[in-house]
Amino acid sequence: MAKPYSYDFRQKVIQAINLDGLKKSEASELFNISRNTINLWLQRLAETGDVMALPNQPPGNGHKITDWDKFRSFAKANGDKTQVEMAQLWEGDISDAFGELR
Repeated sequence: MAKPYSYDFRQKVIQAINLDGLKKSEASELFNISRNTINLWLQRLAETGDVMALPNQPPGNGHKITDWDKFRSFAKANGDKTQVEMAQLWEGDISDAFGELR
């Protein structure tokens, strides 16, 4: 994922449009960014009152195991088994090493 533009830069672009009267197309050329980016920032400003970037949230995989203490105990008790066998013994839906959800 690309790194977002700095907050300071976003504010300068929006200030150039809103306060200095620069057209979006002129700001796009001057700051070397797309008009779509400017439109998105203006939309965010209208919706939230600010142009701050959304926090970077890398995609997750929706972990099936949430009780890690329980899992550690389970893994110690069944450490001699394969991942497929452990997946079969674990209560609830969990995938084995081959990505099959049971």
